[in-house]
Amino acid sequence: MSNPVFSRSDVFGEPRRTGAAGARRGGTATYPNQTPAYGTAPQPGQYGQYGAAGQRPMDASELDAMYQSPSATTADTRRMTYDDVIIKAGGLLALLVVVAAATWTLVPAPMVPVAMIVGALGGLVLGLVNSFKKNPSPALIVAYTIFEGAFVGGISLLMESMAPGVVVQAVLGTIATFAAALFLFKSGRVRVTPKFTRWLLIAVAGYAVFSLVNFGLVMFGVLDGWGMRSGWLGVVVGIVAVGLAAMMLILDFDSIKRGVEGGAPAKMAWAAAFGLLVTLIWLYIELLRLLTIVQTLFSGD
Repeated sequence: MSNPVFSRSDVFGEPRRTGAAGARRGGTATYPNQTPAYGTAPQPGQYGQYGAAGQRPMDASELDAMYQSPSATTADTRRMTYDDVIIKAGGLLALLVVVAAATWTLVPAPMVPVAMIVGALGGLVLGLVNSFKKNPSPALIVAYTIFEGAFVGGISLLMESMAPGVVVQAVLGTIATFAAALFLFKSGRVRVTPKFTRWLLIAVAGYAVFSLVNFGLVMFGVLDGWGMRSGWLGVVVGIVAVGLAAMMLILDFDSIKRGVEGGAPAKMAWAAAFGLLVTLIWLYIELLRLLTIVQTLFSGD
């Protein structure tokens, strides 16, 4: 998948990545050491060498070690649920809003750009670290949220000074887009197919290259202002970017659905919530920038 939080995980990946040959034949993907569903025959070798036909029985010391080991707790055996993802994603969003509001109201005006830069750099580093970790780290995910909250608060204050009222519009637009994407996914009006995924991956990669080139041209003084995103071309690019972020949400929903239905461990709810947060922040920033460009055009500045 395009979102690295989900695409690099065997838990949220496509069936051909999470299952073995049986999954490709229409079977159910299983995870290491996972107990098969009730009524399903164990697969050869699923529980290791012991108990498999033709293998040696456990000796007395091994049996004693097994009985002396602590019993599995509910935390060890629980599987990820939609409620887990919703609670964790809601908590991270609440923390993001609190940090953003604190940056907006408490940080002195001369220090806002510094807070924004520190937040952007810290969020970038922790975002990459969290995206490439096999097992999610709640502490690192919370740290990412705090850094991103500082960045979101700083850039929101900057855009609000350029186009008053734009922050409220961007927040409402983000909520509306999230709700629309969820409705389209749940209703089946938009289906996540391999072709759809490949097309979106190419489109997002192209947009990322465009954004990096535009950022470089502005940083080195070749272009000023919004760079290639100035004027009506910037409006068109912004609409495309918002559309890509909305489609990325649909891919995220599909990845979470596969994780829940595939019996992913409960701890992976942190990774799912983090993935959703990354996409929502991207969507909000794109809407904020698009609305600021539009208001600037119509105000004649």
